[in-house]
Amino acid sequence: MLPKKNRVDTKSVEKIFKDGKFLNSPNLTFKFIISQRRERKISFIAPKSVAKLAVKRNMLRKRGYMALEKHLQQFPTGLLGVFIFKKYQDKVLILENEIKNILNKIN
Repeated sequence: MLPKKNRVDTKSVEKIFKDGKFLNSPNLTFKFIISQRRERKISFIAPKSVAKLAVKRNMLRKRGYMALEKHLQQFPTGLLGVFIFKKYQDKVLILENEIKNILNKIN
């Protein structure tokens, strides 16, 4: 799982939702802003509309972080972003492919 220092805090999430751009894929939406900071921070959100049980939402988030680890260094520095699950998808390979596609759209 991604260390907490590399995840977006609540205040930044509000700013991302207010001012950020977004990219869509079949299972994920990526909302992001590019700031002047040196580090990149990315988080996952699993809403109740995707999975009612907190255990399943936490599992989705953890699988998302596992899929993100391989591609984290390829995201531009200064990026603050949030992946939001649209559908229940617990297969890590599918999530990796979607993250890679979103990364290609950003770069």
